[in-house]
Amino acid sequence: VQLQASGGGLVQVGGSLRLSCAASGRTFSKNTVAWFRQAPGKEREFVAALRWTGSTPYADSVKGRFTISRDNTKNTVYLQMNSLKPEDTALYYCAATSRGLILSTVSRSSEYEYWGQGTLVTVSS
Repeated sequence: VQLQASGGGLVQVGGSLRLSCAASGRTFSKNTVAWFRQAPGKEREFVAALRWTGSTPYADSVKGRFTISRDNTKNTVYLQMNSLKPEDTALYYCAATSRGLILSTVSRSSEYEYWGQGTLVTVSS
């Protein structure tokens, strides 16, 4: 499986961006996919996941502002980011696993065996 993330860029505070994660070699239909981010000097952190059950857990910091979704016909997962803040500035990574993760484990980066290369989001004030 190869993941290709795109859609990052420079946006002003309060703006929106939509990230895409295109997969090749495998479908997402029954897997768990997620977005993580890593800001300069900080550890990688969980942002959102789309479980095989359809549930979509989010980090508290993005709840209500970000939406994860997928288009199985395009084998692509999206992260719609609205009301962006300077603290959202980070390198965003998409990740996937062939396993249907339970809710308590979706935020652990170690649970994902496939990773995209990252796309940079910069929110300027």
